[in-house]
Amino acid sequence: MKPARFWIPSLLSLGLLLTVNSGYAAKNKDKNAAQGRETVAKPLTEKEKRKREEKLRKELETPYRKWLNEDVTYIITDEERTSFKRLSTDEEREQFIEGFWLRRDPTPDTMENEFKEEHYRRIAYANEHYASGIPGWKADRGRIYIMYGPPDENDSHPSGGSYERPPEEGGGQTSTFPFEIWRYRYIEGVGSDIMIEFVDPTMTGEYRMTMDPSEKDALLYVPNAGLTMMEQMGMSSKLDRFNRTDGTHLGTSLGGTPARMGEFERLEQFTKLQKPPAIKFKDLEAAVTSHITFNILPLKVQADFIKVTNSSVITNITMQFENKDLQFQLKDGVQKAVVNIYARITTMSRRVVNVFEDTVTVDTPAQMMQAITGKMSLYQKSVPLAPGMYRLNLVAKDIVGGNMNNYEMALSVPHFDDEKLASSTLILADQIEKVPTRQIGSGQFVIGSSKIRPRLGDSFRRDEKMGIYVQLYNFQPDEKTHKPEGSIQYEVVKNGSNEKVFDFTEDIVKLPEASAQQVTIEKLLPLNTLQPGQYTLKMKVTDKLRNQTLTPTATFTVTW
Repeated sequence: MKPARFWIPSLLSLGLLLTVNSGYAAKNKDKNAAQGRETVAKPLTEKEKRKREEKLRKELETPYRKWLNEDVTYIITDEERTSFKRLSTDEEREQFIEGFWLRRDPTPDTMENEFKEEHYRRIAYANEHYASGIPGWKADRGRIYIMYGPPDENDSHPSGGSYERPPEEGGGQTSTFPFEIWRYRYIEGVGSDIMIEFVDPTMTGEYRMTMDPSEKDALLYVPNAGLTMMEQMGMSSKLDRFNRTDGTHLGTSLGGTPARMGEFERLEQFTKLQKPPAIKFKDLEAAVTSHITFNILPLKVQADFIKVTNSSVITNITMQFENKDLQFQLKDGVQKAVVNIYARITTMSRRVVNVFEDTVTVDTPAQMMQAITGKMSLYQKSVPLAPGMYRLNLVAKDIVGGNMNNYEMALSVPHFDDEKLASSTLILADQIEKVPTRQIGSGQFVIGSSKIRPRLGDSFRRDEKMGIYVQLYNFQPDEKTHKPEGSIQYEVVKNGSNEKVFDFTEDIVKLPEASAQQVTIEKLLPLNTLQPGQYTLKMKVTDKLRNQTLTPTATFTVTW
């Protein structure tokens, strides 16, 4: 009986629910009929289809618009921006973006794109540290950070307060709004010792770049407050600040105004900070900018790294041309070839750290033309760089023949740790000789007191001697003699057969001028006993006191 009582109320409830729902459906059906609408959807008209497709297209364009106007707005060129806006399909946009990052990849042969990673890291940093009422990447500090990287020095006053003016701003004490002064030692195309000032006059965290150093003065509009030294001595009036015509409200300076604070200098710097650097060879710079690759003028490039200090490494960039690939022009009995060279070194964030331009001339008497054709011409430029990853863009143009080569490579400048045995680049050279005293440390191919001319391609004839040059650093000195204690083993193996054709070991302490800080190896290896083929030079450097080893290697080819 209990189960019967349980089911009866349930059935009654179900019947009541069906009745109510049936009445509701009938009511809605009558309402729809009264309004003349059908419950089955009609097919879209052509106009509605176009409208829906347009809406969808705009939705799909959103990430590309963000990429153009936010992600790369500070690094994309005007030509690239114009080209991107002309694209009509997502496939074209994806291909453009892929090519955009590839053109800026310092190591295109690897999976990673260091430039792209560093760029987005800078955007993230700017958004995290410089946001206020607007995103950090839109703020002036964020823009400068993304374009030029972190400043070399940052004089930050996040709370403002008491401030002693420098003499060029009039001296005297005042109170300031929050401000920062960023200093860059050098920005290519802008100049040296670049000072950029940011002020937050609204006290909201929204700093803005200013050309007026007096903008940070919180007492500027307060009578008889925050006076300069001249105003305190009664030699000028605070009202004079508001009669200046240079766009500032600075007081009279003490000792004169430096050139960088001149009206036109400040305006010029402000403009240059947003423009590309001036270029000597416009046609060569254009080739770098557009990333057009020419293979008409054969060119070999090699970079070698020599330690100066822990924070500075000499990067020797050597270029080699085959004279037979150059076009010579006869003039006054002399055959002459001219090659213009333009090179630009940038960081991963596209900040230019060095630009050099030069003209290489090869000339010979007309009767010696056949002999010089079979030789090579070398050019070398020494550039001091801090340890890190850089990108080298190099363009060479044969002025007579018009041939051109656009060369790009990564420069991985090593970091030298004082606690670790380290070495410079192992250089294989076709010439090693001492230079006169007056030429020590200067001139092409000169390292210290020796002239080291690299052999690019590492191919030597049997009748030549192969030079071996390397610097070794950071040996552990003996406590009593302060001399290094170790050995260097030289081994030459013929590739393919692993035949050992040369094996020699020497003690480091017996080398001339050997010290714990640096040991220099300069050797000339005769090749007349080697059969033509490819060989590998293996060195094993051992620091016995520190129990550390290095194994520099190099491959070379011997020909007839």
